[in-house]
Amino acid sequence: MSLRETITRELKTAMKTRDTERLSTLRLINAAIKDREIAARGDERVQELSDSDLMAVLTRMVKQRRASARAYEEGARLDLAEKEMAEITVIESFLPRQLTDAELEAAVTEVIARTGASSVRDIGKVMGALKAEYSGRMDFSKADVLIKSKLA
Repeated sequence: MSLRETITRELKTAMKTRDTERLSTLRLINAAIKDREIAARGDERVQELSDSDLMAVLTRMVKQRRASARAYEEGARLDLAEKEMAEITVIESFLPRQLTDAELEAAVTEVIARTGASSVRDIGKVMGALKAEYSGRMDFSKADVLIKSKLA
């Protein structure tokens, strides 16, 4: 079953069970997907969004909500921060499990060794290999910091 079908099925289930918090987040997900589809209409090469495109949309949504939650916490608006964190939980349920910090470090070390990277100039080569292998499962901003520290 595709990711799109899974989201639609979960939306229907949330409607039936009257889970308003989950339902509102699923509607936000559908709106974001629809926006991405509208943006892709101009590109005749894209017939339908793939699961990897949808994962990119969901990953972007999680990143935005983390930033919002941080801002709300700094502004002492814990009620709004909790709402953002609840949305993150729903969105992440459709994403593959993220690598832990130890797994991230092991992956970066392994890819550096495999690609033969030896200086900061090789960051692009390492990031390309990581993105090909761990797309959707890794926080690449953390990976970038880790790569720079290992290659410096």
